[in-house]
Amino acid sequence: MKNLSLPLIVIIVIVTNFLLVSCHQKEKTQVTKASTQDTLGAFILQKQPISKQLSFPAELTPLERAEIFAKVSGYLKSIKVDIGDKVQQGQVLAIIEAPEMLANYAQASADVQFANSKYIASLDAFTRVDNAAKVTGTIATSELEKNRHQMLADKAAYDAANAKLSAYAELKAYLIIKAPFNGTITQRNADVGTLVGTANNKPILVIENTASLRLKVPVQEAYSTATPDSSVISFTVDAQPDKKYYAKLSRKAGAITKDNRTEIWEFIYKNDQQALKSGMYANATMKLGRSGASFVVAPSAIATTLEKKFVIRLNDGKAEWVDARSGLNTGDKIEIFGNLEAGDTLLLKATDEIKAGTNLIVKIKK
Repeated sequence: MKNLSLPLIVIIVIVTNFLLVSCHQKEKTQVTKASTQDTLGAFILQKQPISKQLSFPAELTPLERAEIFAKVSGYLKSIKVDIGDKVQQGQVLAIIEAPEMLANYAQASADVQFANSKYIASLDAFTRVDNAAKVTGTIATSELEKNRHQMLADKAAYDAANAKLSAYAELKAYLIIKAPFNGTITQRNADVGTLVGTANNKPILVIENTASLRLKVPVQEAYSTATPDSSVISFTVDAQPDKKYYAKLSRKAGAITKDNRTEIWEFIYKNDQQALKSGMYANATMKLGRSGASFVVAPSAIATTLEKKFVIRLNDGKAEWVDARSGLNTGDKIEIFGNLEAGDTLLLKATDEIKAGTNLIVKIKK
């Protein structure tokens, strides 16, 4: 030291002090970062009611619809209705002319009479022989059995002829086509003189009962277990977008379709004024919720990766990934299901960058 000049000593002192101050500030910065880097927002998980107003595309279909085909082959002798006609149940719609069938029916009727006469004759013969056989030695046993078997054979032939006549009678009834229910004729695809029968691809007539309409609403799988807040929903149609109609819940399909993963919910609309038509597309609006309370979180509390969705729970001061399935989504809140309990502490902002087992310092936010 004695050999060092004064300016050099001063420079050494200054550099030493600068290094000491820099190290102190670096250590202070590191301590500050260490004390704040894991302080994250969190909340206490609680159950609460959830509901959401949703819109669904829907379709109006008739309460009843029947495509009228000819059961027997023949020519249309007359057709008594046209599209737009109102008909009553049992009303005659068309008459088919089938001469061959009428001839078959007449032949079957004659066969019944012939078989009946033959049966009556054999029955009378058997009765006489049977009475005579009561006197010992008058009639041989074989003769009695012969008459008995002949009577039974004629009885069977008579029954078969009757059955054949009944079948032709039923087919004959199909020559007159009647309305199966009250409704409106919506299609007519044949005229007088047209050859009709089971080979026709198009029905002769189509009748629809539009006094009531079915509003069929395809509900996505995620909402299929939800409960509407009311059995009555509102809907609109494109033809009258400014007018609102109401329909009442009638039934649910009870199964998810494989094509579009939806369940059909059916509502009934009383179309007394015939204001709406079957086949119309509609937009149905309903408010869906759960019968009980559910766990509901902000969307940011759910982290999504290629493999799964999860929330981050605070467990003994460390991060724990908990698989979660989402339910109703109201936009600012999402219903979740998983291995969760009321009172769990979850992070407000979950991310896969926070690895499971990471030590966390959280601040509970109301």
